[in-house]
Amino acid sequence: MSSNTLPAASLGPTDAAAAERAGQLREQLHHHAHRYYVLDDPELPDAAYDEMFAQLQALEAAHPDLQVSDSPTRRVGGAPLAQFASVRHAVPMLSIRTETDTEASGAHAFDARVRRELGLQPDDAAVQYVAELKFDGLAINLRYENGSLVQAATRGDGEMGEDVTQNIRTIGQIPLRLQAQQPPPVLEVRGEVYMRRDDFEALNERQRLKIAQGARGEKTFVNPRNAAAGAVRQLDPAIAAQRPLSFFAYGLGQVVLAPGEAAPSSHEGWLRLLKGWGLPVADQTRLAVGADELVDFHRQIGQQRDALPFDIDGVVYKVNSLALQQQLGFVTREPRWAVAHKYPAQEQLTEVLAIDVQVGRTGKLTPVAKLAPVFVGGVTVTHATLHNEDEARRKDVRLGDTVIVRRAGDVIPEVVAVLPERRKEGEPFVMPARCPVCGSAAVREVGEADHRCSGGLFCPAQRKQAILHYAQRRAVEIEGLGDKLVEQMVDAGLIRHLPDLYRLGLSALLGLERMAEKSAGNLLAAIEQSKTTTLARFVYGLGIRHVGEATAKELARHFGQLDDLMSASEDQLMQVSDIGPVVAASLRTFFDQAHNREVVEQLRALGVHWPEMQAASRSGLALSGKTLVITGTLPSLSRDQAKELIESAGGKVAGSVSQKTDYLVAGAEAGSKLLKAQTLGVTVLDEPQLLGLIHGTT
Repeated sequence: MSSNTLPAASLGPTDAAAAERAGQLREQLHHHAHRYYVLDDPELPDAAYDEMFAQLQALEAAHPDLQVSDSPTRRVGGAPLAQFASVRHAVPMLSIRTETDTEASGAHAFDARVRRELGLQPDDAAVQYVAELKFDGLAINLRYENGSLVQAATRGDGEMGEDVTQNIRTIGQIPLRLQAQQPPPVLEVRGEVYMRRDDFEALNERQRLKIAQGARGEKTFVNPRNAAAGAVRQLDPAIAAQRPLSFFAYGLGQVVLAPGEAAPSSHEGWLRLLKGWGLPVADQTRLAVGADELVDFHRQIGQQRDALPFDIDGVVYKVNSLALQQQLGFVTREPRWAVAHKYPAQEQLTEVLAIDVQVGRTGKLTPVAKLAPVFVGGVTVTHATLHNEDEARRKDVRLGDTVIVRRAGDVIPEVVAVLPERRKEGEPFVMPARCPVCGSAAVREVGEADHRCSGGLFCPAQRKQAILHYAQRRAVEIEGLGDKLVEQMVDAGLIRHLPDLYRLGLSALLGLERMAEKSAGNLLAAIEQSKTTTLARFVYGLGIRHVGEATAKELARHFGQLDDLMSASEDQLMQVSDIGPVVAASLRTFFDQAHNREVVEQLRALGVHWPEMQAASRSGLALSGKTLVITGTLPSLSRDQAKELIESAGGKVAGSVSQKTDYLVAGAEAGSKLLKAQTLGVTVLDEPQLLGLIHGTT
């Protein structure tokens, strides 16, 4: 295309002419932005592009009704936000399993798992995969409706993210409108926002210049990922626009196709379609057939890693066939059909200045080496984990040793090995017999590598975690008591142990940051309401190691009363369904600690109560031995309420329908689970039928 600038447009005497010209300018600007940002093959000089952009800005200023959400002029704009709005993902943004074996055997292990899950024999055809880069950035969900970008959200906890649409609009590689003649009604694109290394260095150079000129509040960034994540979460989009961000697409969220429109049958087909619609897909992505080609991809990318213009911390393998992906399904919250295969982390030498023992929020005792500061994997490392006593003894790490330190997985620094030839002196590490924080016994369970503090309800190091666990919805439940509030109350000395929750007064709460009289009153009311609970919820809320929600329910059914549970021997505990020697020993260790029993008694004395019952026999319960699955929205019961009713009647609630399912409880908008149940001949119940079955009226 000619490098001459385009002639200025005549707006014409009518709004219709202005609308037509604005539409032409938007089309041309979208086209040239794609050529520039995605294809890296511009057709216009910058001056010509800038003139077209200015023309569109002038048109939209003169005719505000012409402004549309996907206009190129909307890439930067809008007032700073006070905070980000929450977004519930239509399809959860799940994480994938990490293969920490950085050798070729890691790829072979993944392929072997896939073949085993699919029931393939050694002489069956190799599985086809898509091999991709594992970018070191921030996962983002882009939502397009009828081709226009309407929302961008962070991963968050996988279920809920933050609305960062204004900031994502500033990224030139992300099209505001898909290049599709008939775009899907809904298309959610999953991908990674990242910062190129050269852009990162240029940004830091600008930051250093600002600091040298005396600018306040400015700082340099540690690595490209942190800089990218910070830019995405800027409340002011004008600041985000100054941070040079990039984007790669690699997957999908919710997709709604137009009637009669066929979807690709493979992951690779979707990536090609996304690329055709104007979304950037990494050039290194390729098809790989069988484990050997995965190994080859891992090796080749590893050789190219330092030369890439952006950071990666591994590669990702995904089964290409969407039908096989569906067949493989998920384990917990990770897909069986995908894995991230890491590379060895960077390593450096440094000196061990001390070995401390840290007590984690859950009571785990971890020996930590205090190190002479060393720059590894993009950060300055001053501490490194030794994991546990066995690992510290195996590596024989001692005070004053010269060690090789590594950022394992580019995240957690660890000591890899000692250089014994440089050893000065020092004794082998020994785990203390008592918690260094509270003095409770340090316990190491049979078959476990870790030592743990046994003073769960008493230990200050576990205080915040104990309160949060006790107050969560599935335990005793204190609405409104979240992380920040607990941190404030503990740091202010208002709560030292759980019973202090029930001694809080209005004046104490009003002294906390952002705590008005109404919110303080609401919290006190929620605390008062939490005094009425169930034995199962209370036992779960105590945070006893290995005692999850289901185990707490079994204990409550079996013993009926807390005193009987607290005094039960290990043999008596092992008579409870699904409880073995490890859980029984954990329960006895917990209740044998005098301070734990004291906390329990104080809670009861302060009014925490529940209906005491006689020990129940599961064999006589209505749903004893039955497996049920819940799907859809029930008329009056929440999912948790229905589950609790089923379990109280002796039943088990599963997450997916199979031949072992006895009943499917179906509500409004029941989907694929209902179809599968009908196919397998599983009995389908509505809410009244479920209640009738539990109460013996049907």
